[in-house]
Amino acid sequence: MAAPSIPLLRALKATEAIRSTLPLRRHPPHLPKRFSSHYPSPNRPSPHLPHTPNVRSHARPLSTAPTSLSASTPTTTDRGPASTESTQTDFSAMDVFSNAPAPTASIDACLSDGFHLDNGVKITGGAGLLLVSGEAFAWRPWEAGGRGRLLNSKGQWDTGEGAWGVLGLVWPKPDLLILGLGPGMYPIAPETRRYINDMGIRIDVQDTRNAAAQFNLLATERGVGNVACALVPIGWREPR
Repeated sequence: MAAPSIPLLRALKATEAIRSTLPLRRHPPHLPKRFSSHYPSPNRPSPHLPHTPNVRSHARPLSTAPTSLSASTPTTTDRGPASTESTQTDFSAMDVFSNAPAPTASIDACLSDGFHLDNGVKITGGAGLLLVSGEAFAWRPWEAGGRGRLLNSKGQWDTGEGAWGVLGLVWPKPDLLILGLGPGMYPIAPETRRYINDMGIRIDVQDTRNAAAQFNLLATERGVGNVACALVPIGWREPR
């Protein structure tokens, strides 16, 4: 095949130069096709379908505003009609603990002849105080055995077994018994200490004021079920 001649190459080059100076031809925008004769125009009713005029909807518009509900306050707590029977049961009269004092957890005051508790109970008349499981008992250990005193011939604090009847009956028993021996401190008789320890109860001996303060602290931390106290009034004097 023969190579193109020089005049032909010059003519092609001139043609490309002229084409580069011409503006680009833009394509026309895409136009939707015309509806075919087989399909009806959307603006014209179909000859095969019945034409129905526009019908307005009479549905109520939805409202998001809250509606106020008027609730009447009930006049009685009974679930049924009022009873007309003459023999009505008074359940409050059947409460056997209605007059019982609330359990106590602390001692408010130590007096010379008694004690004041936080639940309003007052121990007076020169009696001591025995607190077990939140229950308060008037305690007179000097009357156990009919001796009328708390110290034995050796100067030891000895009450005998008759002063601890409540501890022998209560269950579960406390872990610790705080003894307040009155205005001072005395050694505990070995028989008294052994009797209490045999019930699984440890003993802490102090004077009455410090014993009451320690009971208030330990009863708050450990609970009244784990700590008990037996206190002699601070005005107790041993008979001569």
